Amino acid sequence: MRDNDSPKHFRDEARFFRSPALPGAELLTARFFSHAFSPHWHEGYVVAVITAGAEGYRYRGARHVAGPLCLACINPDEIHTGERAADEGWAYRVFYPPAELLRGLAANLRGRACADKGTGLPRLLHDVVQDDTLARALLRAHALLESGQDLLEAQTATLEAFSALLLRHGQMFPAQPVAASGRSTAHVEAMRQRLAADLSEPLTLDELAAAVGLSPFHAARLFARETGLPPHAWRNQLRVNRSLELLRRGDSVAEAAQACGFADQSHYTRHFRRAFGVAPGRWRG
Repeated sequence: MRDNDSPKHFRDEARFFRSPALPGAELLTARFFSHAFSPHWHEGYVVAVITAGAEGYRYRGARHVAGPLCLACINPDEIHTGERAADEGWAYRVFYPPAELLRGLAANLRGRACADKGTGLPRLLHDVVQDDTLARALLRAHALLESGQDLLEAQTATLEAFSALLLRHGQMFPAQPVAASGRSTAHVEAMRQRLAADLSEPLTLDELAAAVGLSPFHAARLFARETGLPPHAWRNQLRVNRSLELLRRGDSVAEAAQACGFADQSHYTRHFRRAFGVAPGRWRG
């Protein structure tokens, strides 16, 4: 299951694909040397298994380094980065499962229904996971999904590996955190909803702040403090995330860029590459 070593360093190359055995998920196999991921977030989970080299990434205020057969897991909506932490770069296989998939799996494992859709998401460990047996199980599942030869085997292997991940390295029904300020949280949530309401609508900071009754300065600082990104960067990442569904259904890159409110295709491509490591045209292919 190990990728072949390169003489000095890896070339940047990545391949996204999807499988009917894992509906709603994206999968990635990649090697990176020069590429670095800017701070970004995903609406679902990220479960990455390093196969060679080492990846460094910042997550929840700390820098982590994951080497071969280590897992790097990111929870939904959380800001993270990614860059090489070894001379040769790093290679990995990555799952991007939707939040509802792991929520439902956690409910089945616990034998009871989850809470309402706004709560109860399982949480994966923030630190690098060192579990060789689990890493190999995830790599096998990923390879089966990529081959597409036996969807039943691929789906079974994937659900078994995800179940082991949740049972051994997750909190399936974590307590809901107590917000430091309910009013601040409500303001930020209202701004998120305003930013997401129409991604193609031009929107100024003055208009966003007025929607929640704050000054532009206070609104921008509050939003960045709570989410980890300023409003424009958070909205651009949401645009990229929402464009995936358009690409899945067959829209062109230009159509996806326009529908999601990017100024032009090059603007869209630049933000997409920062988050996924490839251009949207390659992801779509």
